[in-house]
Amino acid sequence: MYRVLVFRVIVLISILICMADSIAATKQAKPNVLLLCVDDLKPALGCYGDKIAKTPNIDRLARRSVLFERAYCNQAVCAPSRNSLMTGVRPTTLGIYDLGTHFRHGSSNAVTLSQYFMQHGYRAEALGKIFHVGHGNHEDPASWSVPHKQFNTIAYALNESRATGLTREEALFSNRSAENLPRGAALESADVPDEAYPDGRLATEAIKRLQAASQNPAEPFFLAVGILKPHLPFCAPKRYWDLYDRKSFKLPERREPPAGAPAYAPTSWGELRQYRDIPAQGPLSDEDAKELIHGYYAATSFADAQIGRVLDELDRLKLSDNTIVVLWGDHGFHLGDHGMWCKHSNYEQANRIALLISTPGVSKKDARAKAVVETVDLYPTLVELAGLPAPRVPQNIEGKSLVPLLKNPRREHKDAVFHVYPRNRRGDGQILGRAVRTGRFRMVEWKKPGAPAETAEYELYDYEKDPAETRNIASENPKALQQLQQLLAAQPEAKPQITKPSVARPAVDRAALFQRKDSNNDGQLTREEFLANQPDPAQAPGRFLRFDSDKNGILSREEFIHSGNVPK
Repeated sequence: MYRVLVFRVIVLISILICMADSIAATKQAKPNVLLLCVDDLKPALGCYGDKIAKTPNIDRLARRSVLFERAYCNQAVCAPSRNSLMTGVRPTTLGIYDLGTHFRHGSSNAVTLSQYFMQHGYRAEALGKIFHVGHGNHEDPASWSVPHKQFNTIAYALNESRATGLTREEALFSNRSAENLPRGAALESADVPDEAYPDGRLATEAIKRLQAASQNPAEPFFLAVGILKPHLPFCAPKRYWDLYDRKSFKLPERREPPAGAPAYAPTSWGELRQYRDIPAQGPLSDEDAKELIHGYYAATSFADAQIGRVLDELDRLKLSDNTIVVLWGDHGFHLGDHGMWCKHSNYEQANRIALLISTPGVSKKDARAKAVVETVDLYPTLVELAGLPAPRVPQNIEGKSLVPLLKNPRREHKDAVFHVYPRNRRGDGQILGRAVRTGRFRMVEWKKPGAPAETAEYELYDYEKDPAETRNIASENPKALQQLQQLLAAQPEAKPQITKPSVARPAVDRAALFQRKDSNNDGQLTREEFLANQPDPAQAPGRFLRFDSDKNGILSREEFIHSGNVPK
């Protein structure tokens, strides 16, 4: 009898172990997400056909991905482009076109992409540049499970490169925001290890985060890694510069704006002119132009190496088979074409981006999609790939899922994609250039938001006949112009740039505040925990009710952080 009882106990334990393994496997079924956001990355990559670029790691990722040949940002500048990625709506809907306005001033109750994943059981972490931080803008604590880890974009390894008044240590490790850092050299080639620059340290941290995630397979992760280069200054270890022969770089054939374009349409590349040894006005010499192009490619190869380190660790940890990997450039970059540098325009080189999506078991491998796609498409794409419910969020997602293209890259997707750039027109103040990009044409409508269509000036380019955008043909092809005008008219009218509150509230680290209030460390706040030590005990109970969005009498971490950060 005793032996029978022991046998039954052993069988029962075995069954329970199998059930536990089965439950764990079920929990692991949700795919992880590794989102690689690369600052200022145009498709100057080997996988996009650039024969000079040395980008073996991104090329390797492309071989297990669908590569989108005609992907476009929604505005060619950092903050608005990243807002579109994380909220799924265009700048014209948010009414934010500048660097300094936080996206929640345009949509206070927006549920960001990472928030949506958090709501469905994911641990969301961010390193480096995901949202734009600086110029008065700040992080969004509600979007991450743990505080975001920042790395500086502007950093030098050599004293002679830095601006006067900033030590080498300050340049490398300062927490000061980008707009307050003196701008030194526009480029640097230093014989130093990768970790002498922020991207090297960022990759090391990303590897640590992957290792930690691998120890908790029951909790899927959403890890956003914001690679900083090839953003200015073009700083990279010397060995990445040595990959290139400067003589192999050719200067653009056309160094003038398109004929017939409005005088205000081109960019004056003020970002580059902030760096020393760059003229305050006028063109660059051929020698300086080639050096900058060399610097951009060296910085791209440096970024590629850090991406390779992260991908290698993903493979080593055996996470690749259950991880969606997206590589996304926030916008393109002018390298002397049309006589322009940097981004900040509505032209092709500033708006076309690199986009790769690798989805084990879903997407094709080493495939190319020719359909036009845009940044806002990534929000619904990742939600669908992860098997999450279609997003029903306050900001009304404007993108369209790319999953059908991942399964069949030859499919059509949209008639057009849309981007925008603001300008100041003499005597008229701020106007918007709303652009429509189809497979063949781009039209730009320049006017004040809400003004009648007859007040607009137009640009029109035919990329089949004129891929280099040499001539504005708006007056020569009225049929094509009208077709694109109709596509634009079907979109909501653009909002004007919203005005930030004149007096900003003092910044509060609500993630740290939540941690202090959560006395029993259970990841939520009771009413008593919330009310403890409040400076305004009469008003605090009403605030608890307002924060408790699901009305369950408990504040989750997300409710506490997000509700408390809503602009008044």
